[in-house]
Parts: sequence; C-alpha cells; structure tokens
Amino acid sequence: MNETTLIEAARVSKAWPFEEARKLLKRYPQGLRPDGQPVVFETGYGPSGLPHIGTFQEVLRTTLVRRAYEALTGGAPTRLIAFSDDMDGLRKVPDNVPNTALLEANLGKPLSRIPDPFNAGFQSFAAHNNAMLRAFLDRFGFEYEFVAASERYNSGTFDAALRQVLRCNQGILDIMLPTLREERRRTYSPVLPISPATGRVLQVPVEVVDAEAGLIRFTDEDGSTIEQSALGGQAKLQWKVDWAMRWYALGVDYEMYGKDLTDSGVQSGKIVQLLGGRKPEGLIYELFLDEKGEKISKSKGNGLTIEEWLTYGSEESLGFYIFPNPKSAKSLHTGVIPRAVDDYWQFRAALAEQPLDKQLGNPVWHLLGTTDPARGGAGDGLPVTYALLLNLVGVLGPHATREQVWSYLGNYVSDADPAAHPQLDALVTRALAYNHDFIAPTLARRAPAANEAAALRELDQWLAAHPAAGAEDIQNAVYEIGKREEHGFETLRDWFRALYETLLGSAQGPRMGSFIALYGIANSRRLIAEALALS
Repeated sequence: MNETTLIEAARVSKAWPFEEARKLLKRYPQGLRPDGQPVVFETGYGPSGLPHIGTFQEVLRTTLVRRAYEALTGGAPTRLIAFSDDMDGLRKVPDNVPNTALLEANLGKPLSRIPDPFNAGFQSFAAHNNAMLRAFLDRFGFEYEFVAASERYNSGTFDAALRQVLRCNQGILDIMLPTLREERRRTYSPVLPISPATGRVLQVPVEVVDAEAGLIRFTDEDGSTIEQSALGGQAKLQWKVDWAMRWYALGVDYEMYGKDLTDSGVQSGKIVQLLGGRKPEGLIYELFLDEKGEKISKSKGNGLTIEEWLTYGSEESLGFYIFPNPKSAKSLHTGVIPRAVDDYWQFRAALAEQPLDKQLGNPVWHLLGTTDPARGGAGDGLPVTYALLLNLVGVLGPHATREQVWSYLGNYVSDADPAAHPQLDALVTRALAYNHDFIAPTLARRAPAANEAAALRELDQWLAAHPAAGAEDIQNAVYEIGKREEHGFETLRDWFRALYETLLGSAQGPRMGSFIALYGIANSRRLIAEALALS
C-alpha cells in the first residue's frame, strides 16, 4: 500500500477518527498551520485526583484522531499536549488521599503549592499527581508533551496571554455574566488573584488597573485593598477563561471533551475569539454509565477503574471497547470485558486480509497505529477464545491454577507452552481472576430432565466410540443428537441450554465441540456421568 492510496481511502473513510481529522484538514488544507508549525492536539487533566479510565479514553481517542490526521495528510507533523491544570485551587479534600488534615489546612491554595500528602518525595500535591499522570500515559505508550499550568504561569510564559485577557476583561464579563446566577455575578471575575497573605486563590471582584503592566486591584480576605501584578504566578484565570487562554496561548487546534463540558466549550469558544484566537476543532463525547444506566461518578464509586479492567481484560480490549461511537454512552462494568476481549482478537485476526477501505473501518487498524505506525500485529489471533477459557476455568472451579489450565490447553493448542503463547498466557491469568470473582459464585449445575438425560447418554456413547475426535466432528455429533425427534427438543437452542445448565452450571456457554475438545473427551464424559447421577 502506497501513501497516495492510503490518503485517498482516508479522505472518504466513515471511521470517526477520519471524520474528525477531516475537520482539521478543512482548517489547514496544506496539513500545516499558516506559520508552518505542527498542528496541536490537547487533552486536559485536573490533578486533584489520580488518573482513571476517563483519562485513558480521552488521551486514546485524541491520539486516534492525531494518527488519522497524520495518515490523511501523508505524515504532517503534529503535537499532543497533555495539560495539567495544577494552578487550580483545592476545593475539597479527596476521599482517597492520606493526610487529610494537611489538605484541610491548605484548602483554596493552588494544587502546585500544597505539600505532598503522600510523603513520596515530591515538591507538592500536584507534582505527585502529575508524576502519576505521566507514568500512567507512559505505561500505555502514548506520545505526548507534558505541560503544567504552574510552570507556564510562574515562569511568565503565559504573561502575554494574561495581558490580553486583562485587555479584554470587560468583553469577557459581557460573555460570562449573563450565564451566571445573580449571587455569582456579584463576585465573578475572569482573573482570580492569589492572596499575598494566605496564598489562597480568591473568588473576588477584580479591577484591572493597568492591563499592559498586568496590574490589578482587589480586596483580600482580611478586608485590605491590594494592588499587585496578575503576572508571574500571582493570579490564575477562572475555569472557562483559563481554558480559552490556554487555547490562545498554546495555539490548540483540536481538543475533545465530555458532554458535561458542552456549555463550558461554548463560552470558552466565544472568549478565545475575543482574545484573537480560534476555537479548536473537537468532538463532544458521551459519558460512561454503570450497570444500572447511571452516570459514573468518582464520588459515588460506581465506576470501573482501569486497574479492574486490566485485572480481567487486556489494554487492547479496553481500547477496542472505547473505540466505537464516542457520541453514544457506554455501559462500563466487568460484564462487558469478556466480549470486548474476544471481539478485539476477532477484528485483529481479520485485519490483514481485509481490503483497505475495510481496514480503515476496523478499530484494530487505528488501535495498532497509536504506538506503532507500522501496525505490527495485524492478522494475529489467539488459538482459544476468552469465552472458551472462562468455560474451562469455570468447570475446573474457583481454585484452578494456571498450570492446570495449560495442561488442558494441550488438548487443543499445538505447542501448548506459555512461552510460545505469551498473550494467551496473560489471558489465562485474567480468566482465572474473572472466574474466581464473578463466575464461580454463580455456577450451579442442575439435574437433567428425562429427555435431556437420554440425549446426554447418547452423546456419552458417541464420545466413547470416538476418543480421538476433533472439535468439528464433536460439534456435528452434538447437532445430530439434538435434532433427533425422540429427544423431544423443540429447538437446538433448548438442547444447548440443557448442555450448559447440566454440565457447566451456566445459562450460556461455548461451542460444545470446541469445549469438549479443549476439556478432553475423557473429562467431558466424566462431566456427563456427574450430571446423569443427579437425575
């Protein structure tokens, strides 16, 4: 595949990363900004908490658009800025942080000027969480530039943009005040001074004394009138103004955000235009929901952590689950993991043989390209599905071991050695954890009905007569037995449900031919005998 062919296909692809990338191509038809600089992507982070699955999905989705844009333009240079708003004042003490008394004593101060409650050797609370963010992003191989608000404010790098905000102070008020309640209007200011006495970020009216000099006037917490500079880290901006200033100062061309920030995006877009900049292109994505269809909230603790997902599923499966339809809400709970794992590998196995237009619509094409432009791994597959592994482990019981599972895999997989199949081995470990925590407690084998017992006896006889049968032959035999009128199954579905419920203890299950081949014919006959003993 040559570059021209890829570009032509990308320009008509309906995959959402390409649709987003084409917004940028309309913005910059030559692929570069007018000043010749790379196109700038941004993703923002509030460092009052630790990185979570929402952080992952936003950086991943932004990276997918970035890579799509590079493909669309034949490799136009791009940048991704991971921005930490660590000048934000600490509004409340997080639930999951030690030394709460320390944080209580520093409420209202910028996160970058509060001691590290973790006592982990970092200069501040923000420095600790920023380090966690960078380690988190590095863990997944994201390519990014880290920018901390504190560094840009304190060093004076933002000073020129801050002067522009001061020049436009009244215009910003004209945009913001109509959106606020009366009580909030009385204290609202685009600029939030930092008290020279307490170090806290103040929500007080501010008078611009001299925009060019950066001079402001306000009333401090003790009632005294203060004149001081808004530059050099002595002030920060109100959230929506800060977002707009950031777009203006950094020249951000693309930033996506969640549905809950829709209004913020509208106001910040107006403000950046007032400053003389341009609102970035972007996507407003839907939020995650829990099993009950309720919005996931960190305070409620009803979400799924990325650590939990990676305990039971792979990083690739998480990316695959997140990929489709970002404008549609997704349920995020452990029940979706097994299907996501298997779907990922199915799409990955198919990728290499697909025509180019289908490849560009395949989520795996995009996911492989996030860290490897060559998209190594296309066409790879696993010899055993996650669903089949879970069924095997379910039969082995909650105390099954990795070694046990691999001994059974020898019935089904050539060269059944963990070293030869590292990705399958990782999945075995996850299947054991998933079974122990979610499947084993729910399994309960029932006694077969009379007609079901007769069918099971016939299946047992067939297996006894064909001890070396493969998965496909076993599957055909299972079908034929289920079709016999004398067994009285209205549909084959009833027969398979009987197999699942009597042999596996579950209402759903695998392709039985594959399962019996994996578990072994002798072991499967033992399962049948146990079921018949209950009848």
